[in-house]
Amino acid sequence: MNELVTRVAENVGIDPATAEKAIGMMLGFLQREAAEGPVARMIEAIPGASEMVAKFNGEGASGGGLLGGLLSAVGAGGGVMALGQQLMSQGLGMGEITALAKETIGYAKEKAGEETVDEVVASVPGLSQFI
Repeated sequence: MNELVTRVAENVGIDPATAEKAIGMMLGFLQREAAEGPVARMIEAIPGASEMVAKFNGEGASGGGLLGGLLSAVGAGGGVMALGQQLMSQGLGMGEITALAKETIGYAKEKAGEETVDEVVASVPGLSQFI
């Protein structure tokens, strides 16, 4: 996982601690929201991903409080919006969040295969527009 954290930190322009937390939050979101089989295969294929999800799963896992819950209830893209809100609360801007998503998904495709990751992305409403 250090490889992914370093890659995100360098390519997105954020510090490694923020990169690690943001990746953990994103992977945790995917684990909760994406199709169970493909996301399990993807997380298993990324070295250290399970530990990172466990480390950051408690923080913001409820969906971003009342506003996040309301956004999720709205439907298509609500879950993605709530994740965006959580990442913004960590100090990330929209450009950084988009770059984080692209780097993380790109890395996941290298480790788990394009087909598996495409299944994960397709199973989360609204996610494909961000990557």
